[in-house]
Amino acid sequence: MSYPRPAFEAKICAPDELRARAASLSRPLVFTNGCFDILHRGHVTYLAQARALGAAMVVALNTDASVKRLGKGDDRPVNPLEDRAAVMAALACVDLVTWFDEDTPLHRILEARPEILVKGGDWPVERIVGATEVQGWGGTVHSIPFEHDRSTTALLGRIRSL
Repeated sequence: MSYPRPAFEAKICAPDELRARAASLSRPLVFTNGCFDILHRGHVTYLAQARALGAAMVVALNTDASVKRLGKGDDRPVNPLEDRAAVMAALACVDLVTWFDEDTPLHRILEARPEILVKGGDWPVERIVGATEVQGWGGTVHSIPFEHDRSTTALLGRIRSL
């Protein structure tokens, strides 16, 4: 028996398609980015709060090589980009998922041209990549405080200590 492909897979967007796909999304558009290696409560709370700021949301994921360059450990990411993109796309609050191999998502931000740029509370607004550009075209930038003290690094530490 053959089963249909999950509809969420249509939300996964190669970087070279981002400009056109983002242009078709409802506005105001929210943009956020990160590794999202092992999705946890902190992630999904933050993503839902970010999405509530606009009418649609693009999430840009670090590629596996980009995650490694962040220095999170030799065994990171635990989940490869393909899997992280699928899990992210399955979330109702996410409208489009793309990725970036550079050290920052600036090129994806410029291609998507969001009205709202968001990062987690560990990022002061003045340090958020793309803040100057988004504010320059009239958009806003938000650093959403953490509601749940969770991190993938801490989660992996707990698992390894068992």
